Amino acid sequence: MKRIIKPSDSEVIQNKIYYKKAANKHLSTILLKEQKNFCAYTEEYIGINDAADIEHFNPNLKYTKNDSYQNWFMVKHKPNNLKRTNWIEPILHPTSQDFEQRLIYFDGYFLHNPEDVETKNLIDLLNLNNEIFVKNRKKYIERRKERIKEKYIPAKDYFQDKIDSEIDCIKYLRAIQEEFNIDIWNMIPEPK
Repeated sequence: MKRIIKPSDSEVIQNKIYYKKAANKHLSTILLKEQKNFCAYTEEYIGINDAADIEHFNPNLKYTKNDSYQNWFMVKHKPNNLKRTNWIEPILHPTSQDFEQRLIYFDGYFLHNPEDVETKNLIDLLNLNNEIFVKNRKKYIERRKERIKEKYIPAKDYFQDKIDSEIDCIKYLRAIQEEFNIDIWNMIPEPK
């Protein structure tokens, strides 16, 4: 999982768009565009046929005056349903400046320093180290390494070609960033 950057000049803020009990299509379109069509939790591409939700990171804020843009993220429907139902505090917020220094990626797993309870709680809440999730991240990275070796091209060129030709096949942005030492996020264009 990578840090989610919420632009200070977001259309959500500028136009004072709020989450409503119904009719949030415009809000979801903006959030999805800001996330470059990637799920905040799984880092998988959200395509036209994927069910996606506006996720309230802290569900206790939903429909309260404290719910806001900083609490809303676009996520795939199934991972949203798999999120633990018991809210845990203290917790590392997905927009924290030091997010990627505290949520450490290593060989398919997300780790934390032993004293960092906030990060441990985030890992637990989102079940980031579920055996299947770790296995899928590792297999995806292994396959990419094999393809890059077969093609004899730099990783950056390989991923740029994938972004240009089949962006929906890109997933696990943080794993790509760490395993191949490339800034994959800034390689991905803003959706139109």
